[in-house]
Amino acid sequence: MGSGDPLRLGRHDAEALARAFDLEHLPPGFHADPYPVYAALREHDPVHRLPGGRLLVTRYADVERIYKDPKTFSSDKVVEFGAKFGRSPLFEHHTTSLVFNDPPRHTRVRRIIAGALTPRAVTAMEPGVVSLVDGLLDRTAERGSADLIEDFAAAIPIEVIGNLLGVPRDERGPLRAWSLAILGALEPGSDPARLDPGNCAVVEFLAYLETLVADRRRHPGDPDKDILTRLIQGEADGERLSEKELLQNCIFILNAGHETTTNLIGNGLQLLIEHPGERARLLRQPELIRTAVEEMLRYESSNQLGNRAATCEVAFGGERFAAGTQITICIGAANRDPEPFPDPDRFDIARQPNRHLAFASGIHQCVGMAVARLEGRVAIARFLTRFPDYAPAGEPVRNPRVRFRGFASLPVRLG
Repeated sequence: MGSGDPLRLGRHDAEALARAFDLEHLPPGFHADPYPVYAALREHDPVHRLPGGRLLVTRYADVERIYKDPKTFSSDKVVEFGAKFGRSPLFEHHTTSLVFNDPPRHTRVRRIIAGALTPRAVTAMEPGVVSLVDGLLDRTAERGSADLIEDFAAAIPIEVIGNLLGVPRDERGPLRAWSLAILGALEPGSDPARLDPGNCAVVEFLAYLETLVADRRRHPGDPDKDILTRLIQGEADGERLSEKELLQNCIFILNAGHETTTNLIGNGLQLLIEHPGERARLLRQPELIRTAVEEMLRYESSNQLGNRAATCEVAFGGERFAAGTQITICIGAANRDPEPFPDPDRFDIARQPNRHLAFASGIHQCVGMAVARLEGRVAIARFLTRFPDYAPAGEPVRNPRVRFRGFASLPVRLG
């Protein structure tokens, strides 16, 4: 990094950096390494006022408090997304999906989805994930080199979610592009270059889902394994989703499980390149894969930001803020907070305890986190066992995103 590296700044400069920080006008080098900026914010301005009156919260204790109090800190995005998206397909999608709603809608939809993702159901998925990963590794081995994102990490969640929703394999081609476009629109700001593709993706995805749902109504699957069938049939007590809720939450399931899991796998394999001592340790002690995945989630959180709105006057750091205040939660900063994580910038695959917030907390804790952990554990462990000497074959390319942290490309030689 150059002379503007926050790690090299004195206290005065770090404080100035924190006070001036704006998510829509990022300092040089931020995408490569945002964590020195987050450290400056945590120390000097932990409840930071962004332009327009929004708050940015970076300390673990404050983030956890927000997650654990959904009555005070609402997930409903009608006001926020109305201003950001207008009356558009993106607005209709994001204000209907599970993650951006409060109880009782959130409770009802989550219960139906969670019913198909029980521990027993996730355990039953493992042989299929192993087979999928091994098939990808076989094809990769034939070439001798690979892009860890395109050839491996991105392919895994698309297949897993395609199986959960019962999407025919020959119809899965557009799923990744749709997901990337819809999630890209969640980045800070209202750039038409992000919003226009996102709106088109929602329209195209909904048109496809209408056909898929109609077919599944005629030919139901096993509701204990097929999430789409479970969403259609609802709960045993007769609770059902409206057609709009059904279609929009199918999109949510793809989006929630695709980009974040791709990032987990890609970030994790890159971290093992950057930390050869920890890679050697994991090769010697493969039983550490579970804690290694948790540390990957903490150290490079796939999802770096969340959003809430205060439903009443709230206090942070001795200041009071009015009801309606929009709050951005910085998960990436909270997961590097030295208060709960001693030596937080050290990558330690055996770190315990590790109460990271990569999957959020409280009632909005990720409903599919057990599936993501399974995919990450199987993918990273089996790749490392198969190619223990993999090495860079070119420059990694970061996605230029703030909310979702991952790579667009990770070229490697397999060794």
